[in-house]
Amino acid sequence: MGVRSDPTTTILAGIRIDDSRISVKMPTCQTDTVGTVEVYNSDSAKLLWRASGPKTPAGKRGSVTLWKPDDFHKASPRTQPTNLPANLDVSVIFAGVEEGTGNVFNVPKAKAAHIPDGQYWTRNGARTAT
Repeated sequence: MGVRSDPTTTILAGIRIDDSRISVKMPTCQTDTVGTVEVYNSDSAKLLWRASGPKTPAGKRGSVTLWKPDDFHKASPRTQPTNLPANLDVSVIFAGVEEGTGNVFNVPKAKAAHIPDGQYWTRNGARTAT
């Protein structure tokens, strides 16, 4: 069972939606490595996607493209839903511990945000991954 995110926390996570590609940047500490990524429909709590064992250094540091199974050792389902819910709850669980972080993202707001390349939409505006 994953860690459900709390939208009132102070972490600053970002999302980027380019056409059908959805990328997120979740904050990690130097000692944290992402073990599992979970995506839920925030309104129904339905699990939409789960992936574990990121293969890339960026993925291990919290920068992942959702529904890109080749970037993980295990992922299901392999394809993104045709219709995304209005609010995605994205959580990461760190490898070797039962702790993690996450955020709820408003898909229409993120899609409407015209953010520069290399940046993510956050509740505080466009930000770089750093």
